[in-house]
Amino acid sequence: MSTALRHAPSSIALHGVLGCIAIMATILLLAPTIVVIVVSFTGGYSLKFPPSSYSLRWYLSLVDAWQLQFAALNSFKVASAATLLSVLMGVSAAMAIASSEKAMARVLDSLFMSPLILPALALGLASLIYFSRMGLNLSLTTLVIGHTVVGVPYVIRTTVAALSQLPPALLESSASLGAGRLYTFRRVTLPLIAPGIAAGAFITFMSSFDNVPVSLFLRDASTDMLPIRMWQDLESKLDVSIAAVSSLMVVITLVLMLVMERLTGISRRIR
Repeated sequence: MSTALRHAPSSIALHGVLGCIAIMATILLLAPTIVVIVVSFTGGYSLKFPPSSYSLRWYLSLVDAWQLQFAALNSFKVASAATLLSVLMGVSAAMAIASSEKAMARVLDSLFMSPLILPALALGLASLIYFSRMGLNLSLTTLVIGHTVVGVPYVIRTTVAALSQLPPALLESSASLGAGRLYTFRRVTLPLIAPGIAAGAFITFMSSFDNVPVSLFLRDASTDMLPIRMWQDLESKLDVSIAAVSSLMVVITLVLMLVMERLTGISRRIR
């Protein structure tokens, strides 16, 4: 009997165990989301699973939920501004890192990635202390700055990945034909790395919109953010409309992810 045949049963058993673990992990990850979506259609006044009746009343109630709407608008403003700044700074940093072979470029790359390594609560608290020492009052501006710090690494990572796939011959051909660096970037480099930039911008926007730790420390009393508003409502009154908001966010995020995957191949850009 060959070695391959002797090891076949153990290999099948290993794949079976890994498959069972993967299925269990998938169920554990998806089950809470499915429960929230089902509960959001309840006809009752409490978060009960399974619901005794089904209705769209809690989705319709969002039309008059001005506090949630105000918080969602603030989250959208902050996420949009943070995404724009992250793209501008992230693409610039990625261009410098990708074009340099020096050890300092690798050091800067690790430095830019550090906000993703630090615990989010620690980063938020450290940012609060920093702004306090600088004498800056908490506002939408401090929120944008904090979210930008977290968002820049995503743009850098996806843009560097896109630049690594860029054929050097194209840039050399452009230079040999007399094109300047700015013209080459605008007409050659930028169109080719645009999917990577778009992927990083998408991740940054979604991360900022759903950010709790940084927003918790860097917002003022008059600035309400959607994730924090949802958290506070769940703690105080267990409002079923929060389940409806959560379901909408899950569906919108899923649709946007599918669109971005189709347009940019986002899963390949973050490797």
